[in-house]
Amino acid sequence: MSKVAINGGKPLSGTVTISGAKNAALPIMAAMLMLPGENTICNVPNLADVVTMVRMLRSLGLGAEYIEPHTVKTWRKTNLRHVAPYDLVTKMRASFFVAGPLIAVTGSAKIPLPGGCAIGTRPIDLHLKGFQALGAKYSIQHGFVEIKAEKLVGNKVYLDYPSVGATENIIMAACFAEGHTTIENAAREPEIEDLINFLNQAGGKISGGGSNIIEVDGVSSLKSITNYPIIPDRIEAGTMILAGAITKGNVILERVIPRHFEGLLGKLKEAGIQLEIGADTVSLTSNGGFNSVDIETLPYPGFPTDMQAQIMALLALAKGTSVITETVFENRFSHAQELKRMGANIRISERNAIIHGVNKLSGAPVKITDLRAGAALILAGLAAEGETTVYGMNHIYRGYEHLVDKLNSLGADIRDLG
Repeated sequence: MSKVAINGGKPLSGTVTISGAKNAALPIMAAMLMLPGENTICNVPNLADVVTMVRMLRSLGLGAEYIEPHTVKTWRKTNLRHVAPYDLVTKMRASFFVAGPLIAVTGSAKIPLPGGCAIGTRPIDLHLKGFQALGAKYSIQHGFVEIKAEKLVGNKVYLDYPSVGATENIIMAACFAEGHTTIENAAREPEIEDLINFLNQAGGKISGGGSNIIEVDGVSSLKSITNYPIIPDRIEAGTMILAGAITKGNVILERVIPRHFEGLLGKLKEAGIQLEIGADTVSLTSNGGFNSVDIETLPYPGFPTDMQAQIMALLALAKGTSVITETVFENRFSHAQELKRMGANIRISERNAIIHGVNKLSGAPVKITDLRAGAALILAGLAAEGETTVYGMNHIYRGYEHLVDKLNSLGADIRDLG
């Protein structure tokens, strides 16, 4: 198991450039199955999940490669295959994004039930409901879901929950559906807007990105795209700004879109942390004297569940008592027990975490259980007295590009232990 040692207590200072968003890149890479000819997207983070998606595209018959710096190139080699490999889908839940494009292009998709981080139930029923509304039929047996459609026809789709993945998958399928599709109660995340912009640049006719109603007029084909830029990663940006806050540092983020993580920035201001927000930069100055705040995770534009673990690490050192309510995933407090090993005072009651701020955290061996929990433990280690050994860094490498190098460039002391 990969691990690092963190010698904590060092204020971070300096400027860091934020990488492209993994959660935008993966569905856009899946959408490249729908494009003819040769295509390139840029600002793609060099991450394990991106490599897995490249392998997925190849397995389905598309030519695909990751080219430094930060470019994915695809080209049509042959007719697409409609069966996704078990080992790739169970490794990364985002592999299910290929369902919509495969149905749109080939009329069928056979995909193993997906895997991913162990943070709670994330059913695919909303995806399937959307495909069914467009005229597809599906069956689930022997661990696979098989979806077939002789013809996709536009329709009204209402999502019982604003699922990001379902919204994106239905958009991609509806691109080639005959007629008009309306997706109601759609998710509003910036990554969905990025997918819509990508598809529209390729000739799609989609409107409503950023709202809860998305309209799609079907087209018969799309065109190739060169050097489409992926948006910056708002979750990496939030994690890095929290690294500055928790270490009493001075950190400047470059190449960000501040409105994409306003929910976090608003809570930091409420806690008394000094921020300066520019057009594509955010600067933070922290003296460590921040106050407790209450947080409820919600779909965008609410406070993101993907930042819940990281801000818990910060609030463990805040003055007063904070309450975090997790409404998105039912099993996303695994990091709390590890933070308690470092001296945090946290009590879990169903979907609530009650955090009584302490004066200090102490270095300890801790284990990562999922991607964002891992980021929280690294943040805690940066602030703790003494040395923290963080086990399970493979989770971090799935979702953060060069996180250790970036933190060390700001003055952290993190050693790779292999």
